[in-house]
Amino acid sequence: MQPSDPTPSPSPPPPPQETPDDVSRSEPGTVSTEFDPQTGRRLKKAVIVAAAVLLLGFVAVRVTRYVDERGIANAAAAAYAAPPPVDTLIAQPVVAGQDLVLPGQTAAWYESTIYARVNGYVAKWLVDIGDHVQKGQLLATIETPELDAELAAARSQLQASEAQVTAREAEREFARSTNERWRDSPKGVVSEQERAAKKSDYDAASARLYAAKAQVALDKSRVDQYSALAQFKQVTAPFAGVITERKIDVGNLVTAGSASTTTPLYRMTLNDPLRVFVDVPQNSAGELMRPGVPAQIRSLGASAGVFPGKIARSSGAINPQARTMRVEVDLPNANNALVPGMYVTVAFHLEPKGTVEVPAATLVFRPGPQVARVLENGTVQFADVTIARDDGSLVELGSGVRVGDQLILNVSSQIRAGQAVAVNREPDAAAKPLTSRR
Repeated sequence: MQPSDPTPSPSPPPPPQETPDDVSRSEPGTVSTEFDPQTGRRLKKAVIVAAAVLLLGFVAVRVTRYVDERGIANAAAAAYAAPPPVDTLIAQPVVAGQDLVLPGQTAAWYESTIYARVNGYVAKWLVDIGDHVQKGQLLATIETPELDAELAAARSQLQASEAQVTAREAEREFARSTNERWRDSPKGVVSEQERAAKKSDYDAASARLYAAKAQVALDKSRVDQYSALAQFKQVTAPFAGVITERKIDVGNLVTAGSASTTTPLYRMTLNDPLRVFVDVPQNSAGELMRPGVPAQIRSLGASAGVFPGKIARSSGAINPQARTMRVEVDLPNANNALVPGMYVTVAFHLEPKGTVEVPAATLVFRPGPQVARVLENGTVQFADVTIARDDGSLVELGSGVRVGDQLILNVSSQIRAGQAVAVNREPDAAAKPLTSRR
C-alpha cells in the first residue's frame, strides 16, 4: 500500500458566468430586459404633453361655456327688457248682423196612432206603409162575433119592450074608460070607495105604461150603442196623410183601447205642411219669440236643399234644464221633399245689436269682460266692455270699444295696463277674418 499524499489537490476553477448579452447571443428568439435610457425620457415628455393638451381643452370648454352662458343671460335680459310681442286687429263696425244657425227637427203637422175600438180579429187590411190615403178611406176590417151577438140580443130586447108598451097602452086605455064611467055615475049608484078604486087603477096603469116606455128608451139606447160600436168594425183614416207604420195582419186578435199593452193598428202622418222644432238659446230668445220671423231650413243627404219658412209660434217660456226656448217654424212641403223626424239646421238672420264686432279672442274677464287696447304710444290700456251679442267666434260689443281701435288678440296674463308692447303684424291684415259670416 502507498501512503496517502497529505497535500490536497487543487479544486477546479468555477465555470464562467454568462451575461445577458451572452444569453441573448447564445439563445436565439429571447428578448432583452434592458431598456434604453432615452425611452424613459420620451415617455415623460409624452405624458407631459397629453396633460397639457387636456388642460388646454378643459380651459377651452370652460371658457366657451362661460361665453355661451353670458350670451344667453344677456339675450334673456334683453328679451325681458324688450316690449312683449302681441297680435292685434282693428275693431270693425257691425254692418249686416249675424246669422244664428241652430239645429232643428222636422215633425208632421198631424200624427195619429190608430187603435181598435172593438174587440175581434182582423178580417183584412187594405193599405200598407207609404200609401197615401184620404180622409175616411177604409184601412182595415175587423170581425166582431161577440159584438154582433150583443147587438142582436139588444134588438130583440127592444122589440119585446115595444110589445110591452103596446100591452100597457091597452091596459091604460081600459082603466081610463072604466074610471070615467065610475066617475060620471050619479051619486048613490056606486060607492065612493069603488069610484076611488077605479081612479087608482087608472093611475097604476098610466105608471106601468110610463115604465114600459122608459124600458123601450133604455133598450133603444143599448141598440144604438152596439150599432155605433159596430161601425168601428171598419177602420178608416181620420185625415188625409201617409201610412208610416202597420202593426196588424190577417187573423190578429185586437182589443179595444189605447193602453200601453194594446197593439196599435196603424200610424199615419200629414206631411204638408211640416213643423220644424228649434230650441233657441236664452240670449236670443227675446228676438225669436215673435211670429213671422223668416228662417231658412237647410237639410243634408238625398233631400239636400234650402227651404224658406217662418216662425209660427213659440212656447214663450225658457226650459229651466236646457235654458232654451222652443219655437216652431211652419214649412210648406207640397212635393214631400222632407219627411218627419229629419235633422235640419235652421238659420235666423239677427239684426245688429252692437256698435263694433270683434273676435272672441280679444276678450278677457278680469272678472268682467274687457279688451286690451294698444294706444298710439305703444302702451296697453284695458277697457270694460258690454257684450250685446255672442255668436261664439264673433262678439258684438255695445260699449267700451270704438271703431278703429287697435285690440290685442289672446291677451297674456302677464300683460299689465300701461305696459309697452310690440305689434307683430299689421292690424289691417288681422282684421280680415271679420268679413267672414256663417
